[in-house]
Amino acid sequence: MTESKLIGYIRKSNSGCALKFSIDAEAFSEAEKFSTKDGREFVQLVANIPRVEDIISGDREVTSLCQLLND
Repeated sequence: MTESKLIGYIRKSNSGCALKFSIDAEAFSEAEKFSTKDGREFVQLVANIPRVEDIISGDREVTSLCQLLND
């Protein structure tokens, strides 16, 4: 079973024209990172596509933004 760590939330903006990502700064700084060949570091985050679609359609207010943890 894959574990995940909550990093933040996704919401629709008040105008409805954008998605807002609210990321917990401490959780983000502690998140697992990976490096590319050019030395840049990234944090890989995931969101459930059907839940994001529900936010866009107005059927849902918020969903989680997580990181899948390596075992």
